[in-house]
Amino acid sequence: MEEISDGRLARGARARAAILASAADIASAEGLEGLSIARLAQECGTSKSNVAAHFGSKAQLQLAAVDYAGEVFTTEVIAPALAAPKGMPRLLALYRQWMDYSRRRVFSGGCFFAAVTAEYDARDGALRDVLRERRLSWLGLQQQLVREAQAAGEIGADLDPAQLVFELDAFALAANSQAVLFDDDTAYDRAAAAITSRIDVERTRAHEDP
Repeated sequence: MEEISDGRLARGARARAAILASAADIASAEGLEGLSIARLAQECGTSKSNVAAHFGSKAQLQLAAVDYAGEVFTTEVIAPALAAPKGMPRLLALYRQWMDYSRRRVFSGGCFFAAVTAEYDARDGALRDVLRERRLSWLGLQQQLVREAQAAGEIGADLDPAQLVFELDAFALAANSQAVLFDDDTAYDRAAAAITSRIDVERTRAHEDP
């Protein structure tokens, strides 16, 4: 009996993961508002009651899709970047992994969070709150890696990490947006060049300062 129960749980987990993968992919291209239990049932070749059994409501489905996309982002971007040595190698790896994740279309609409944050940035509600917290966490991680590079003496200690991150983050977001809109991967190369150039300015300044 226990083996049967374990088998059912495993099948249920696989079904839930497949539904969430489809949901996150749809949302990356069409937005979280484009998700519905009926749409996912059709995409996944299952019944609406089966999808509803996993998520209950559209709102719960949307929040679960955000959580799933966050797990994918951690696996594809954050974990590989944090495996790089502390300091500038780790900071550069973070942007390289981020743009590679978008370039490879892990989600068909490019960066999931770039797409859905733009969709909800002017709306009130639970989804906006969750997306805002994730955005703050992401910016905080970038700033932490800048501070690590400062501690290593690779860039100036007087540099405002929030200002540098604002600029580097904007380059990567622009690459995602233009590459998706124009079907042109050279946007990632341009962003990588811009990020390297901006950091080189700070490296040079750090070595020139007395």
